[in-house]
Parts: sequence; C-alpha cells; structure tokens
Amino acid sequence: MGALDGLKVLDLSRILAGPFCTQMLADLGAEVWKVEPPKGDDTRSWGPPFIAPAPTPPGWVVAEQGESAYYLSCNRGKRSLAVNLKEPKGQQIVQELAVRADVLVENYKTGDLARYGLDYATLSRLNPRLIYLSITGYGQTGPRAGEPGYDVAVQGLCGIMSVTGEPEGPPMRVPVAWIDLMTGLHGAVAVLAALQERARSGLGQHLDLALFDVGLAAMVNLAQSYLLTETLPQRLGNAHPQIVPYGAFQAADGWFMLTIGNDEQYRRVCQAVECPELWDDPRFQTNAGRVTHRAELLPRLEALLRQRPRAFWMARLTQAGVPVTPVNNLAEAFAEPQAQVRGMRQEVAHPSLGILPLVGSPLAHFSRTPAQVRAHPPFLGEHTEAVLTEVLGYTPAQVRALAEAGVVGLGQGRG
Repeated sequence: MGALDGLKVLDLSRILAGPFCTQMLADLGAEVWKVEPPKGDDTRSWGPPFIAPAPTPPGWVVAEQGESAYYLSCNRGKRSLAVNLKEPKGQQIVQELAVRADVLVENYKTGDLARYGLDYATLSRLNPRLIYLSITGYGQTGPRAGEPGYDVAVQGLCGIMSVTGEPEGPPMRVPVAWIDLMTGLHGAVAVLAALQERARSGLGQHLDLALFDVGLAAMVNLAQSYLLTETLPQRLGNAHPQIVPYGAFQAADGWFMLTIGNDEQYRRVCQAVECPELWDDPRFQTNAGRVTHRAELLPRLEALLRQRPRAFWMARLTQAGVPVTPVNNLAEAFAEPQAQVRGMRQEVAHPSLGILPLVGSPLAHFSRTPAQVRAHPPFLGEHTEAVLTEVLGYTPAQVRALAEAGVVGLGQGRG
C-alpha cells in the first residue's frame, strides 16, 4: 500500500514539470490517468536515444522507433489515455474524469483549456472538491502570463545562467531541466498541502504555479545576498561565493570535490596536505578571511593537490574527517555502493522492452508506505479502453465507436 492509495489524479500535463510531479504521486500510490493528445506527449519523440522494442506479445502495437528515454524518465506508474480535446466528445470524457478525480494537473498556456471547458472555473462547478494545479512559465497573472514557458528560457530570465560557468566564460544553463524539476517538486508539495486543507474545508482550489517564480526562489542565498547588498553575484565556476575552499579540485589523475563547512575542517585540510603555513597565516583562519583572500589561498592549495593521485587525497582527507567525494560520471555514480544500497537503480517489466532499468525514487525509504516503481511507463493510449470502461462505465462497443470517430486513440499498447 502506498501513502496516496485511493487518490485519483487526472494528468493533462506534457513534457517534464507536470509529468515529473505526477510520477512522484504515482510512486506514492496515486492512480494517475495520463490524458495525451492522439500524437502523444511530445517527449515520446524526443531522441535519440530510443530503446528499440523487443518481440511483443500478440496484439501489442508499439512505436516503430521504440521508446524515448526522455519519456521513460518521467511517466512510470501511470495509465495512458489518448483523447482528442478538439472533439466535443473528447472534452466530455475529460470532464467526466474530472468529476471522479481528486487532483488535476495541467501545463497548457494560460487560458487555453477554457476553450474546451476544462478550465478551473468550469470543472470546479462540476466537482467542488477538485484540486486543480496549473503549471505555466509565468503564472496566471502579470505581463508574461500569456507566453509559453520553457525551462531554458526561464533559466535565462531568473538569473541562474548569470552565475553558472567559469568567470571568463559565457553564461551557462544547468544541463538538466533544473527549473522544470524544481517546479514538479513544488507542484507535488502544493497538491499535498491542498489535500490537507481539503480534509478540513471539504473544498478544492486552484493552484497557480510558475516556472519563473520557482526559478527565482531557487536562487536562495544568492538572491538573498543581492537583496541585502544590491551587489550582483559573479560566475565562479565550481567555487562557492561564500565558502572557501569549496568546489572541484584537480589531483594528478582526476577531479574531486572538497567541501569545507567550517574553520576546523579547513585546519584538518592543512594538516592533510602537510602545509601548516596555510593555517598559520591569519588571513586564512576564518571563512570570511578565506573568502576575501581566495585569490591568494586557492592557487597554493591547488598546486599542492595536483601533486598526488585522487585516491591518495580521498583516503587522506577522509581519514582527516574532511568531506570529500570523487567527481563521478553517471556510470560511476550508479556503481557507487551507496546508490546500490539506496535502490537508486530499479527495474520494471515492460511489455516491449523486457526488463527496463529506471532511476529509483528518493522517497523509497518511508518506514511503512515507501514510494515504489509500480508499473512501466505506458504506451500511448494503452489504458484508454480500460479507464473508460472501468472508471466511466463505457461499454467496449462505445469505446470502439469513439476510436473510429477519432475521439480517442487505442493505437499503442494492447489493441
């Protein structure tokens, strides 16, 4: 049993922020109905890589190019329905599902779903208990409310690119869709908070969540420092603006991260590198002094660390009680014993791919109701007939008629 068993989530979101949010809810036990357009979620075609399908059971129809790794990363545990929202009957199907749902998650442009009668004002009249999460680039209000929102555009707008990269280099984006993922996390928190409030009031509400708001709030200490001083933070590469030494350092044969959180840890570093004068110098004995004099300190420390192999420094610094980790690639990260013990590589049976490896959930360590990988990421329309018959009471003949009329799709999964 999952923590959210019994919760019904109607997912009208595409790409990443919304699907990442609803995947978290699915891992925790919610039943998620993923409503896709007839062509499917955009990420189904985002690749390569595509994972080529294996031989499938009789009756299965799958995408010729295989499954997109991007799509597989954020849609496990859901039930997929292919529904044409441009058709009035398709709109009616989604309205009927909304009546039976606890939560709806969507990331259409502001105002788009009103054209189909699927906006909060309409659906809340049909289901006053519905919690309706809207994820947009810039929110439901303000001069940019009508603009489409993309993670990389918002990374530029919120300031993170101005502080990412080497000091003399150009602004850099965070390689993963950092703001999308942070927004998905905020979305899950917002849904859980609204469910808690609904338990008291009996009413749902509209949750207006913007990528831009999340990105700006996620600048945390840098944003707060700017508000206090009106001094712009600068790009420092792997260094930290407020802690020294802190960041990536090069050994003779590779890189490692050194993260010094206090003056005592710095003193131990000086002992480990057998350079007591780096501690005896009064300029370096406090973090504030080290930050002020980073240009004098860091070149001396870097020169010392380049003289020995990474394994030597990892052993020496760990023994000294200093936080130190290797700079891993993904193969090394998944091979870490810690990743294996924590179950960060999971497997699920997939109808066309065989045993499918997936990234585990960080929420898998509750004492009674841990998150779990509950089912494979669905084919497009895999569950259209099942959801329409089981949840809405349609007959198989009615579903086939809707498919023939182009209202719903049954094209992938079990035909």
